[in-house]
Amino acid sequence: MKVLKNVVGFIFTFALLVPSVALADVNLVGSGASFPAPLYTTWFKTFSRENSGVQVSYQSKGSGAGIRDFQNHVVDFGASDAAMSAEEISKVAEGVQLLPMTAGEIVLSYNLKGVKELKLPREAYSKIYLGEITKWNDPIIAKANPGVKLPDENITVVARADSSGTTFNFTQHLAAINKEFKDKVGSGKTVDWPLGDHLVKSPKNDGVAATIMQTPGAIGYIEFGYAKMTKLPMASLENKAGKFVAPGLAGGQAALANVTLPENMIVFVTDPEGADSYPMVTYTWMLFYKTYQDKEKLEWIHKLIDYCLFKGQAISDKAGYIPLPETVVKKVSEAAKTIQ
Repeated sequence: MKVLKNVVGFIFTFALLVPSVALADVNLVGSGASFPAPLYTTWFKTFSRENSGVQVSYQSKGSGAGIRDFQNHVVDFGASDAAMSAEEISKVAEGVQLLPMTAGEIVLSYNLKGVKELKLPREAYSKIYLGEITKWNDPIIAKANPGVKLPDENITVVARADSSGTTFNFTQHLAAINKEFKDKVGSGKTVDWPLGDHLVKSPKNDGVAATIMQTPGAIGYIEFGYAKMTKLPMASLENKAGKFVAPGLAGGQAALANVTLPENMIVFVTDPEGADSYPMVTYTWMLFYKTYQDKEKLEWIHKLIDYCLFKGQAISDKAGYIPLPETVVKKVSEAAKTIQ
């Protein structure tokens, strides 16, 4: 009953973030990644409320669907935490300007009665997603958690059912730390998981979070803000330096500290250096056309970008995301000027 109450509460809370339809001179429509959706929806709702001439709406569909909507010109902007490939960009005649707008952490949340804190070594969580560790009391997990009563219970693995940037970044990390995973599964917005009956699939970050909450013995990958919002426990993960780091602002900022953003604004942090770094961190991008025929929309798009890059960053941490470093904000602001 408590789990159901939490799920209903989560859905109700998320629904409150969806902007209501209102009359405005300009309507900007976006779709895509569910990873940053709670933050984006809050930004857009506030921006629309503060600017009577514009209404911004956003549909959380997953990165793959957002890229397709953007390529098909059914939205004014897209969103993806897998960026866009060169091939995908080549299909957009007006050209594409990708802008990272925030960053976040992918966490492993679990449903294990009586276990409030859990450490997962790199070997453990990569083998769970290879289907080679199938029990919660596996010796590799038990060794990292002395004193914790781990049950002799099957692990139910939850993965995304849709084309997902979260899956893209999660599998990139697993492929970077485990050669067997790289050879057998690889990385992508969708992959063939070798998990058989241990696998359950759900759409979007909120779907995976709800499935974990309803499934005793489950583990799944979601964006930090979703775990925080639903009060799901999150495992501390072993990083490249061999340290266990809990999800949170400090570990996320440490992971991004040494990352240089290239001119095309696309960089993936598959296995960050640093003893304090949380190991699964990613930027997430908004996708804009290089040129817009509607100059009034263009003007509002630039105002929206400015709002997200400056005023919007102030609430990123509270929503469970990592504010962009000042150097990155400056670089993204300059890149936005190419949108004409």
